[in-house]
Amino acid sequence: MALKRGSHCVYDTRYHLVWTPKYRKWVLRGAIRHRVKALFQEIAGHHGFEIEELEVDKDHVHLFVSFPPKYSIGQVVGLFKAVSAKEIRAEFPEVRKQLWGGEFWEDGYFVRTVGDKVTADVIKKYIRFHEARKTGADQLGLF
Repeated sequence: MALKRGSHCVYDTRYHLVWTPKYRKWVLRGAIRHRVKALFQEIAGHHGFEIEELEVDKDHVHLFVSFPPKYSIGQVVGLFKAVSAKEIRAEFPEVRKQLWGGEFWEDGYFVRTVGDKVTADVIKKYIRFHEARKTGADQLGLF
């Protein structure tokens, strides 16, 4: 994936996000499943997010997404959940019978940051390398 540019930053951020409908009900089927996928694409396009992979299963969603660092992970998840829940409840009123509490999505979510060539081991080695260099002279000698 190529580096992306914002007004004051250059970034390559990718996240694997997973969340479920309330009570982990099997409501993400048929027309609802297709509508959730379309809504997620619309939300991403509107906010400048890039969805690399998206899967809507009957009782959870997987989203592999990149977004600018001006957004927090919680904001992004909140946007996807809030907008899609409002639209699904409006377009598919029969969902209210299965999700009696008035909410469509569970409160929580799973997130994992994903790197390309920069893995956790690479970062740890990089930090150790710089830590080891600190034990040397604080300033380079010119002569």
